[in-house]
Amino acid sequence: MDHVEETEILAAAQRYLVERPIFSHPVLQEKLHKKDKIPDSIGDKLKRAFTCTPKKIRNIIYMFLPITKWLPAYQFKEYVLGDLVSGISTGVLQLPQGLAFAMLAAVPPVFGLYSSFYPVIMYCFFGTSRHISIGPFAVISLMIGGVAVRLVPDDIVIPGGVNATNGTEARDALRVKVAMSVTLLTGIIQFCLGVCRFGFVAIYLTEPLVRGFTTAAAVHVFTSMLKYLFGVKTKRYSGIFSVVYSTVAVLQNVKNLNVCSLGVGLMVFGLLLGGKEFNERFKEKLPAPIPLEFFAVVMGTGISAGFSLHESYNVDVVGTLPLGLLPPANPDTSLFHLVYVDAIAIAIVGFSVTISMAKSLGNKHGYQVDGNQELIALGLCNSIGSLFQTFAISCSLSRSLVQEGTGGKTQLAGCLASIMILLVILATGFLFESLPQTIWLTTFVSSLFLGLDYGLITAVIIALMTVIYRTQSPSYKVLGQLPDTDVYIDIDAYEEVKEIPGIKIFQINAPIYYANSDLYSSALKTKTGVNPSFIMGARRKAMKKYAKEVGNANMVNATVVKVVSDAEVDGEDGTKTEEEENEIKYPPIVTKSTLPEELQRFMPPGDNVHTVILDFTQVNFVDSVGVKTLSGIVKEYGDVGIYVYFAGCSAQVVDDFTRNQFFENPALLELLFHSIHDAVLGSQVREALAEQEATAVPPQEDSEPNATPEA
Repeated sequence: MDHVEETEILAAAQRYLVERPIFSHPVLQEKLHKKDKIPDSIGDKLKRAFTCTPKKIRNIIYMFLPITKWLPAYQFKEYVLGDLVSGISTGVLQLPQGLAFAMLAAVPPVFGLYSSFYPVIMYCFFGTSRHISIGPFAVISLMIGGVAVRLVPDDIVIPGGVNATNGTEARDALRVKVAMSVTLLTGIIQFCLGVCRFGFVAIYLTEPLVRGFTTAAAVHVFTSMLKYLFGVKTKRYSGIFSVVYSTVAVLQNVKNLNVCSLGVGLMVFGLLLGGKEFNERFKEKLPAPIPLEFFAVVMGTGISAGFSLHESYNVDVVGTLPLGLLPPANPDTSLFHLVYVDAIAIAIVGFSVTISMAKSLGNKHGYQVDGNQELIALGLCNSIGSLFQTFAISCSLSRSLVQEGTGGKTQLAGCLASIMILLVILATGFLFESLPQTIWLTTFVSSLFLGLDYGLITAVIIALMTVIYRTQSPSYKVLGQLPDTDVYIDIDAYEEVKEIPGIKIFQINAPIYYANSDLYSSALKTKTGVNPSFIMGARRKAMKKYAKEVGNANMVNATVVKVVSDAEVDGEDGTKTEEEENEIKYPPIVTKSTLPEELQRFMPPGDNVHTVILDFTQVNFVDSVGVKTLSGIVKEYGDVGIYVYFAGCSAQVVDDFTRNQFFENPALLELLFHSIHDAVLGSQVREALAEQEATAVPPQEDSEPNATPEA
């Protein structure tokens, strides 16, 4: 019988006898006495709110200007190469996208370059994400273009009798004016929402919802660019059924298609599609993805200029890209009453795209993103940027993935990308004037495979309906034991209730799903006072202090973690059966971490928590996002040697776990207990066995005799 079987038998043999009266609510209340809580007076609250201390001032500066926190801690040797490579790669991608997205916004291409420069610099100072790429984004540009075309249609008559169909410069100037007004109002809305702490809405922007944006928006982008691929002249449509109208208009004029324009587009499309497959297949061998968009731009520009496609074959090109930056100009605020609805929609969608990508990359790299500060940062980028004739910006998912995937560590990579754009604006813009417009469609189609574009109307309506239907404000409690009973109630409410040493019991009175899963994880760490990140950080600090004291710098990098798992316990002879050889090996659920005794004195004082029990008696369902969050909690606490138990799960919750593959590792089934008391006793038995095993003296084998005994 091996050690695991002995442990299971011993644990299963444990019994407990409860002798107590039946606690109805009145009887229980007679035995309990409410704690006297004196609420703070309004004066005390105001004094605490307006008290100015150096620490408070520093925190305010860190919150409003995140660059003051991460820039002084910049690790030059470790970060500079990654930021340099990432900045160049992102800048190479930002050039064609800036030109392309300006066309979607119905403004001249050079304004896409302006929008790729000013906002990026500002976000570096005010943004909290270290990896996202700020600038023009397809869906936001399409929404801006819809407003511009609605207020300044192709057939508008300019005052003075000049028809905008022939006077495109006058028409474009009016559309730039509209775009600036919408952008300014969008920035004001985002800034006000951030100041009013509306960043919490980010919790409702789930991954399925964000992905749901992709298909609808991609179709809108695709159909709006068909006319450039076929080289036909059609009216630009916006609003309801614009997809149908745009497609029908192109099909009606397909007899007038420009074969040369179509040929260039298909050729570049083949380059992008083939190059994407090459990047995907050899991504582990390539130091950085090949910048396909850049080569597409170079090839398209070279072919167009070399063969004079515009003059000889009437292929539409980008046209004049004026060198230099434009002076600041005041947006026309008199248009606000015409565009405020669009500005609200653009503000919400722009924030949703940004915060979803920022949260994803933040979780991947272990840092938090502040939704309120992101709103403020976007608001400043848009409102101040509008003064320099930029249109509304957001996070570009494709560029963000490139910026992060090529080794970017901070927003200095984004600054470098914007400097590359500035170089084009000031000196080399003329090189891209011969670029065929059909390049833009192929860029969008390649982006479609990466899932970069997001729809608006359907997703927002569904999100609002879901929030209205399922939103609730759960209550979180830390439970303690009523002595000598199996009753566990709110520790903050009653004097008699005591916490069990080494065990934290956490309760929620609501389902765990996408709208509150992040809040649940945060509340767990806050209410219990057990934060795995802080524990791991304290261990690192203890190791550094110890290394400094003993004068051994190499100790800083030494490991202090000892992994103990049942998977490491083999048979006595060290051999494995054939079934054991074929058995799927899973990583240990809990990594038991131990510090040498000489390091313990460097650890801060605190509870030695070995188990966190999650009370699920009031949880009636858990969705896929909630299950993913709970899996992360189990792993996060397990990495610092803390077990996470689930108590009182209903059959529905267990089914939710099973359906969402929570029990892919069968050992996770052992974390479920029928009641809180069962989980408490199971934890105590486990720790007692572990202590017994740690103090046990290993058996010594009989040694061979040194000499043969005499006959």
